[in-house]
Amino acid sequence: MAHRPFILASASPRRVELLRLLGLTPAHILPADIDETPLRNELPVAYVQRVARGKALAIAASHPAERILSADTVVAMGRRILPKAEDEATARQCLTLLSGRRHRVMTAVCVIENGACREAMATTIVKFARLSTKDIEDYIASGEWNGKAGGYGIQGRAAAFIPFISGSHSNVVGLPLSETARLLA
Repeated sequence: MAHRPFILASASPRRVELLRLLGLTPAHILPADIDETPLRNELPVAYVQRVARGKALAIAASHPAERILSADTVVAMGRRILPKAEDEATARQCLTLLSGRRHRVMTAVCVIENGACREAMATTIVKFARLSTKDIEDYIASGEWNGKAGGYGIQGRAAAFIPFISGSHSNVVGLPLSETARLLA
């Protein structure tokens, strides 16, 4: 896929790997440093769209002539946004909550070019098997949860916990490839 150069406004190595599946390599990777704290009563869809757009706008402010690609992924149970697991306690809490239940993974993607902002959204339903305490502790020991929305990564050991998904697998990893390819085309 031929493409015009773009800046990826993300520090996620998973997004870089997913873009490579499309034959795309960012000209630059410049993570946006924005406040990603959910607003009071903010719903998951509004949150993920606001953060993805905010990342793109932050980079576009200092690179106005460049094409910018940003994305944000959230794990949600109903109206509740699960945090990005930065410590074992948070990861354990997320995995306990997800155990035996369905949840949604939403990714908003934003491309800014020539002052215009184009956006896309993907939602995937994920079902977790019921996890034992040992399942959770073994996964915590693996360290794969670190920095991941909802405390898990479907591309690793957590795949064994997921008997069902409906929607884009790449979305759950962190970048819906179909939507991203259309935005960059």
